[in-house]
Order: sequence, then structure tokens, then C-alpha cells
Amino acid sequence: MKYSSQAVAKLYFIAAIGLFVGQILFGVILGLQYVIGDFLFPEIPFNVARMVHTNLLIVWLLFGFMGASYYLVPEEAERELHSPLLAKVLFWIFLVAGALTILGYLLVPYARLAELTMNDLLPTMGREFLEQPTITKIGIVIVALGFLYNIGMTILAGRKTVVNLVLLTGLVGLAVFFLFSFYVPDNLVTDKYFWWWVVHLWVEGVWELILGAILAFVLIKVTGVDREVIEKWLYVIIAMTLITGVIGTGHHFYWIGTPEYWQWWGSIFSAMEPIPFFMMTVFAFNMVNRRRREHPNKAAVLWALGTAVMAFLGAGVWGFLHTLAPVNYYTHGTQITAAHGHMAFYGAYVMIVLTIISYAMPKLRGQEAANPRAQVVEMWSFWLMTVSMVFITLFLTGAGVLQVWMQRYTEVPEAFMVVQEKIAIFYWLRELAGVVFLLGLILYVISFFVKGGEREMATDNVANTA
Repeated sequence: MKYSSQAVAKLYFIAAIGLFVGQILFGVILGLQYVIGDFLFPEIPFNVARMVHTNLLIVWLLFGFMGASYYLVPEEAERELHSPLLAKVLFWIFLVAGALTILGYLLVPYARLAELTMNDLLPTMGREFLEQPTITKIGIVIVALGFLYNIGMTILAGRKTVVNLVLLTGLVGLAVFFLFSFYVPDNLVTDKYFWWWVVHLWVEGVWELILGAILAFVLIKVTGVDREVIEKWLYVIIAMTLITGVIGTGHHFYWIGTPEYWQWWGSIFSAMEPIPFFMMTVFAFNMVNRRRREHPNKAAVLWALGTAVMAFLGAGVWGFLHTLAPVNYYTHGTQITAAHGHMAFYGAYVMIVLTIISYAMPKLRGQEAANPRAQVVEMWSFWLMTVSMVFITLFLTGAGVLQVWMQRYTEVPEAFMVVQEKIAIFYWLRELAGVVFLLGLILYVISFFVKGGEREMATDNVANTA
């Protein structure tokens, strides 16, 4: 750790992992509710468990992005963070607000929660992924503004690099597009149109800039490849990301009442969206192959390479499977969508946050890398989580294909619940894979507490001294 203010990142990383565990626990609950309909009912209804699962995902990833920024920006800007105190204050505001919101979902009926939080004054609740009470959304905006001020002032006063400028662009976009969550028009078509300006332009637009910047930073550190080479790759990747991602929003507009030209625009540009992810995969492996040093943090290198591969598979390949309008006509809203969503979020965003945590946490604890025993445990967690996510995706894809065939494509379509009962075996298999994923995550947490032997610790000390 070069700058003392980087220590702020540790708070954010710990909170991110804690909330990640909560998200997966609710994912396992949801998986059981798919096959045992009254599991934990009425204490935790399916709609509430799903809200908690998706909201925890968004919140813990935001904690991860903020922690990553607080760690890498001082190092890139070559100066201390503008205000470590502000970063700590915002952390507690965000954590308390997030925790109270989740408790509100679990303990209060949603309609009553809307009344208690005075949603009638500025109605914003009730939309998928944006279920947060208006007061929570306002809190998120305040935290985002304070965070951007802190990061922006640090960059303005220090060295400007491609990495921190791309990161800042992504973070500004994240904050700006979230403002559309406050716009809730009465017309359903218009509502869904601008709803995607938050949901799509986050995950298939500005978040990808954040992903690219963090991946580039880690690769610079672990490979020793010239910064100029990595920065040129980053420029090309983010250009393709924005060109395809922004207009590719159209693949969500196919069937919501928008003009037909969106079927062409959406199909063409979203079909190109796998290109930047493929470039990212080539980029990561190329940089590691050209490395000038063998970095002791093997786990971080594994996470970095895994991010590129899984992001390409989840966001690229599985996204392409159902992105063309004639295909999407039959597949939208099926388990194929869920398959794509699970692997894309894990590959692109979960793994990049775990990558930066894997690289930065040993540094924040005064080590170049975790001891070899801890890294072995962490790499086991990588393979358990990653392989189980592949199987979750495959099982959901199988369920989705059968769902499309029996419910939508065949000449004699069957009822939704009849089809759900027939494909239940895929949900049981998905649940089994989800339990394995949870075990992998538990191993990841355990890896932070694994101590090395005396000989290994002595070797580490010699390396650090050198």
C-alpha cells in the first residue's frame, strides 16, 4: 500500500463480501421456492426474496466499485485521497441506508413501506430492480455525489492516466443514468423505455467502463507490461463498448410498443456487443503472456483471466443467443433470459470486484500477496464458484429451451404452470449448483483467515524486505 488513504477501501471490500454472502443465501432460498412453492411462506414470500436478492447484488457491487476506486485512484493519481473522512462517512450512510431498506422489504408489506417512506410525494417504487423507497434513492444520489466529488478532486489534483479517467467516466455515467429511476411516466411504454436507461445503460454501458479500468489496473500491476500497451487496448475496448452498448439498448425495446425500427437497430448493434468482451479476453491473456514478472499473487491473476473469459461467455455468447429480434420474440422473459443474466453478472461484475479485492486486500494488510496456503483455498473457491455458475447457466438454458418449445413455439402451447412442473428437474439441478456456489463463496471468505506456515511467512518477509 503506497498511500495511507487507500486503507478506506478495506471497509468497502468487507461490506461488499458480507452483502454478497447475503445475496447468495437469498438466491438459494429463491431456488427452493421455485420447486417448493410454500417454502418460508408467508414469512419470506417469493417476490420479497427476489427483491432482496437483486437489490443486494446491486448494492454490494456498488460497494465493490467504490472500494476499488478508493484503492486504485490514489495510486494512479500519485497522491492521497482528497478526503478519507468523507469516504468513511459516506460508507456508513450507504451501509445503514442499504440495511434499513432490506429490513423494510423483509419486515413490512411493500405497499405499507411505500406509505411509510412517503412514496406518494415522489412516486418511484414498484419497478423491477428499482424497488428502493424514494428516500433510499435520494440517499444513493447523495452518496454518489459525495463519492464522485472525492474521486474527482483526487484525480484533478494528481496524475491523469487513462485508467483513472476511464474509471471516472464510468462512475459519472453510473450516477447520471441512475437519475432516470426518479422519472416514472404514467404511460407504460414510456416508463419501460426510460427504465432501461438505468438498467441497460448501467450494466451494458457505463459499468463496462468501470470493469475495463479495474481490469487494466490489475493487469498493469501483476504483469509489468508497459502501461502504454495496456492503455491502447483499453481505449479500443471502451470505444466498442459504448458504440455497441448504447444503441444496443434497442434490444429491450422490441416488444414494448416502440417503433419497429428498434428491431433492426437493436438486433444489429446488440449482435456486435460480444466484440468488446472477446477483445477483453484476448487482451487479458495477451498481457499475461507478455508479462515481465511472475507476480506472487497467483490468485489475483486467475481472477483477472477468469473475469475476461466468463464475461465473454455470459454477456457475449449467452447475450447473443437471444438478442436477435426474431429469436427474442419467442425467448424474452423465459429462463434463457435468467441464464444470460446470471452468467453475465457473475462474469463481468462479480468477478472483477473479487479480482480487485484479491489483489488489494493483501496490500491493505501489509503483504505483497496472501500466503500460498490462503491462495490455494482462494483458487479452490474460484473454481467452485465459476464451475457451479457455468452449470447454473446450463441448467437454466435447458429449462428455457424447453419452456420456449412447450409454452410458446409448439402448435399446441401448454399453460405456464404445466410447463414449469415439467421442467422442475432443471430447477432442482440449478439449486444443487447454487449450494455448491455458496460453498465456494464460504471458502473465499475463509481464505482471508488462512495463515501460512513459519517457513512460508519467513519467505514472505524476505520478499517484502527485498
